[in-house]
Amino acid sequence: MDKLFERHDEYLNTVSMDFIRGFMDKIDWGSRLICIKGPKGVGKSTLILQKIKSTFAGGDRHVLYCSADSGYFSTNTLVDTADSFVRMGGTHLFIDEIHKYENWSQELKEIYDLHKHLHVVVSGSSLLEINNGKADLSRRMVEYEMPGISFREYLCFATGYRFSAISLENLLDNASEFCNEIKQVCRPLEYFPQYLKCGYYPFYFEDKNTYNSRVESIVNYIIDTELPLQRNIEHGNTRKIKALLQIISGLVPFEIDIAKISRSIGIQRLTTLKYLKNLEEAKIIRSLYANLDSTGDLQKPDKILMDNTNLLYILSQTNPEIGTVRETFFCSQLASAGHRIEHGGLKRGDFKIDKKYLIEVGGRDKGFRQIKDDENGYIAADDTDSALLRKIPLWVFGFLY
Repeated sequence: MDKLFERHDEYLNTVSMDFIRGFMDKIDWGSRLICIKGPKGVGKSTLILQKIKSTFAGGDRHVLYCSADSGYFSTNTLVDTADSFVRMGGTHLFIDEIHKYENWSQELKEIYDLHKHLHVVVSGSSLLEINNGKADLSRRMVEYEMPGISFREYLCFATGYRFSAISLENLLDNASEFCNEIKQVCRPLEYFPQYLKCGYYPFYFEDKNTYNSRVESIVNYIIDTELPLQRNIEHGNTRKIKALLQIISGLVPFEIDIAKISRSIGIQRLTTLKYLKNLEEAKIIRSLYANLDSTGDLQKPDKILMDNTNLLYILSQTNPEIGTVRETFFCSQLASAGHRIEHGGLKRGDFKIDKKYLIEVGGRDKGFRQIKDDENGYIAADDTDSALLRKIPLWVFGFLY
């Protein structure tokens, strides 16, 4: 245990408290068993360490942070570690990278049942399934999905100002006033193009020069390591998944031909749909459907986008089509804020939001023809910094979380 506490102190001494993400306040830290999921690189470890540093005094041994991929756990179990920690008076145990521990679900269930006063927080891959395997934790564990940083958070990092998030309903009702408030502090369009290319993962502010290569490494790690481990994908098939991803990154969203895509990489149609589902679960792509209420397992999506615009720019072999960039940004921000997004179809607005709003995404000159008869129809317009009636700047939707 002494070795774990030494490493715990080292981690806390290096974490910065300069900026704490709003996601911190979305978590009910009083729950006995919490899981924070998310793709590698979105800041899960930093968030956990910041929570510890802001809650406990330095040197407090009632709390312990450790990583499940530490060499310590090659000869020690999670259960034994928790037992020893509790005997020493420990009350809060934080375990990072839980998906790298083979029997994590069984041992967490045992820890939960044995130690009624121990609070446990774990972090893991987006592919982690708490209701799968020998130990179903769904009734014990509270689960949160952590996204990358929003455009609002990017502006906070880049400018040093603190901008508050706004709800979608308030934004649609008060868009002009809200835009004016932001413009009094900075010029959002000055920062927006850079965010689209390299602002989603917070490590951008650590080393801008290696950002693209680090994002590529994350994608390769997910496909080469996490998918085989978490979804039983054979290692020999990961190259085909990468080929599929390369095709998707160059797709025009409304041109989806699953049979053609399958033939081009030499796999069956159902296998293609399975891989698409895996990539979406891993937060690399986003599949959209016209009606989520009637969507079946392995159903062909009506539209496929990358999960965020950074992936689109980095994985595309050519500059992505601007319409695809706009739609990818819009869906990324809305989904990360917890909204339900459905494909609007080719004759109406691009997206249906929460079964209530119809939103068309386009350039500054985009007209209302497709949504003119819908009282809850709006345009998310690029290349503008002012809202006019139901036409709202696209970048403003980056303030929802």
